[in-house]
Amino acid sequence: MAGKTVTRADLSEAVYHQVGLSRTESAALVETVLSEICTCLASGETVKLSSFGSFVVRSKGKRVGRNPKTGVEVAIEPRQVMVFKPSNVLKAKINGLNGADRHDDD
Repeated sequence: MAGKTVTRADLSEAVYHQVGLSRTESAALVETVLSEICTCLASGETVKLSSFGSFVVRSKGKRVGRNPKTGVEVAIEPRQVMVFKPSNVLKAKINGLNGADRHDDD
């Protein structure tokens, strides 16, 4: 199920064609948006994009892991991880449904 990877250049090109900014302005806009998202996540904020989803930073506690090859236990230090939770609108779109086809009681 390998598909095309969307890059910053692809996003900039889409902005260029759909919004009508110059290529330079489009690239700068994409960089600004991505930079702002990174800055917010780095400071522990949740980034919620309506009809798309939420990027959330979660804390994982210290735990004991095991090397699967040797079986040796290793301490895994506490860390922050980023999780993406897609919106119901995005989930429906991925599954080929539109908003009217979705049933909340399913």
